Amino acid sequence: MADRKDPSYYASTRHPWACFLFLLPLFAAYELGVLWIGGSNAQSLRNGADIWLRWFLERYGFGQLWAVPLLVLGFFLIRSAFAVKDRPTKPVSTIFGMFVESVGYAVLLWGISRNFRPLMEMAGLPLAQIQFQSVAAGQFVTFIGAGIYEEVLFRLGLFSISVFLLKCVLFPGPIAVPLAAVFAAVVFAAAHHVGPYGEPVHSPVFLFRALAGLFFTAIYVARGFGVAVGAHAGYDILVGVVVNPPAVES
Repeated sequence: MADRKDPSYYASTRHPWACFLFLLPLFAAYELGVLWIGGSNAQSLRNGADIWLRWFLERYGFGQLWAVPLLVLGFFLIRSAFAVKDRPTKPVSTIFGMFVESVGYAVLLWGISRNFRPLMEMAGLPLAQIQFQSVAAGQFVTFIGAGIYEEVLFRLGLFSISVFLLKCVLFPGPIAVPLAAVFAAVVFAAAHHVGPYGEPVHSPVFLFRALAGLFFTAIYVARGFGVAVGAHAGYDILVGVVVNPPAVES
């Protein structure tokens, strides 16, 4: 039997096995960090998308602490089993490459956010500055959770389902994908203003978050779910913890 040809880096990063390996330490850092740092008040560190997903699963009897991460990781593990023949043969270098890509995309979006402010001010729409009061480990954990669960909810879930439904009603792919991307991005932006902890609606902030939603969707489509999660978490950490610039946390 001939040796299996190594998949390209591009194909490897999009493989569910690479996504599983990339997500595993992020889930561990978030879930263990929430329990360790939050203690009896652990719920306060959980990302909003995480809380929504847990609330939904609890309604169907899945209220266990690890239900959501096991569901997401199990999804990629099962997909990996069906694509075992194409599994990356160099997982360490693949995961490292995904990490580097994630940092690069996070820096790119941060650069966009820094230039978005003067553009809005020139248009007479000043971008409200969101301040982070302290550099705390709890913030770091929460930002990792935002990267994971907002991508699960809005890209893996809402965007993918929207594309499927649009194709079911006979929209061709070149139309269904951008329509679903815009819809998911708008809902993603609106979600930051929902609930008791939602922010007041400010048009430029909403517009930037919708743009960020499209940015993460493009990464998800072109580079896969793992890199989208890494880019999202990396951007939030970059904005809120590392440099704390006048930008918007997504």
